[in-house]
Amino acid sequence: MIDKLDAIKGRFEQVSLALTNPEIVSDNKKFSKLSKEYRQLEKVVKAYDAYRKLLDALAFNKEVLESGDDEMRELAKEETESLHQQKEEQEAAIRNLLIPKDPQDERNAILEIRGGTGGDEASLFAGDLLRMYLRYCENRGWSANLMSETPGAVGGYKEAVVEVSGDDVYGTLKFESGVHRVQRVPATEASGRVHTSAATVAVLPEADEVDVEIRDADIKMDTFRSSGAGGQHVNKTESAVRLTHIPTGTVVECQEGRSQHSNRDIAMKMLRTRIYEAAVRKHEEAIASQRKSLVSTGDRSAKIRTYNYPQGRITDHRIGMTIYNLDAFMNGDIQEMIEALQFAENAEKLKEGGI
Repeated sequence: MIDKLDAIKGRFEQVSLALTNPEIVSDNKKFSKLSKEYRQLEKVVKAYDAYRKLLDALAFNKEVLESGDDEMRELAKEETESLHQQKEEQEAAIRNLLIPKDPQDERNAILEIRGGTGGDEASLFAGDLLRMYLRYCENRGWSANLMSETPGAVGGYKEAVVEVSGDDVYGTLKFESGVHRVQRVPATEASGRVHTSAATVAVLPEADEVDVEIRDADIKMDTFRSSGAGGQHVNKTESAVRLTHIPTGTVVECQEGRSQHSNRDIAMKMLRTRIYEAAVRKHEEAIASQRKSLVSTGDRSAKIRTYNYPQGRITDHRIGMTIYNLDAFMNGDIQEMIEALQFAENAEKLKEGGI
């Protein structure tokens, strides 16, 4: 571990020096990239410097214990126990910092929620999940913009697509991908019988224009009239846009904007993300199959969580964790579950990497 930390410190010093180079300072792209690397390396270097101080203190105490007077040896003995504990804690902290970070984690994300099995109740549950995630985004200070929506017949959503922007959005939300199951008495159920319904959630890393090259010749664009609450605009203009990427067969629609131009821009962003996500998912599935990850983001069809209303509990089946605060959870208080999933993933990476 020491060799790895020495190498990181050497790279940190190189980056620090590069950031004072006028040529790099004047190049926004290079300066931004190096500044980001500097901030990441700085955390490890600070932890390493603190660790070296602990090692130096332990080495000094060892000398005192071997050759000091009785009073000095007694003081050194008492201090050494505390230093050993601090050393173990610092080593654990450094191991966590050395866990390889998914390069997608810092990206913004596209959050897609769809009603699954259960008819109208599934649409209502999809709406509840959308509200839960929007509240969570608000609590985190993230920006959440509805890109596309298809309302359910009695409320909720058959489908909703949201763009989420902020710090480490994809890395935080990616484990939410999968099938979410709800057990409750539907509002449409007269007999009071508990039903089981489901909704699917997909969290996709948002693609930049440079990530996916899409040729105009490969896109077929169709326009149609927006469906919605009605009004002159909805009735008289074909502002809604459907884009088909011919090589992959990927289709996206957008009708949220007030013009065909704005809808095409939004649809292009969704299209790039879908195509980019297919490549990312292939990569994730390869990793997941290698280490059989409990919290893998590779399988979008896996049942990951159950929301049981009669018992007021939420159970995540990947890590066997149950929380009994359903009302708060559905109001966006999901951080405890997300941190548990991140911890489980990091534990697997530590074991895999032998850090």
